[in-house]
Amino acid sequence: ADLERSEGCKGGRRTRRAKDRFPIEICGSTVREETSMHPARRDSGGGETMAKQNVTVATLKQILAAFNRHDLDGIMAFFAEDCVLEMPRGPHPWGDRFEGKEQVREALTTRFEGLPDVHYADDRHWVIGDFGVSEWTVTGTTLAGGHIDARGCDHFTFRAGKIVKKDSFWKIVER
Repeated sequence: ADLERSEGCKGGRRTRRAKDRFPIEICGSTVREETSMHPARRDSGGGETMAKQNVTVATLKQILAAFNRHDLDGIMAFFAEDCVLEMPRGPHPWGDRFEGKEQVREALTTRFEGLPDVHYADDRHWVIGDFGVSEWTVTGTTLAGGHIDARGCDHFTFRAGKIVKKDSFWKIVER
């Protein structure tokens, strides 16, 4: 009864309900989740999927820590030369898109300038193969004095342990 089944891949798709967060099985691959909100549920095995891989939950935590330090050099060390960053806002359905390390660095510089105290907390992370997800609460103050407090997530695609795509999503908060 704890597992839900839906069609979508050979053998179906099985996931646990939200209250039973760990582990999640999708098409026979085990996905490990780790959260800073629920220490008792942490994976003592490092948060990796069962298959060997270059990217782990620890990698995603290191990326988030670099963002919280506003460490552009540290952040950019995780990105491949041909990376893509898609921001939550912009004139297109995918938001603003920045391609290549130079454009990505410029976009992140602008983000830190526009939200000088931006911080990510209440984070959870998942990795399966070359795909990772970080979920968090972002807080910060805009230059105009507006306060941001929203849930969001990043979808990462990796190649050889480097980010080739970071796609960011934020909840729209209406007051």
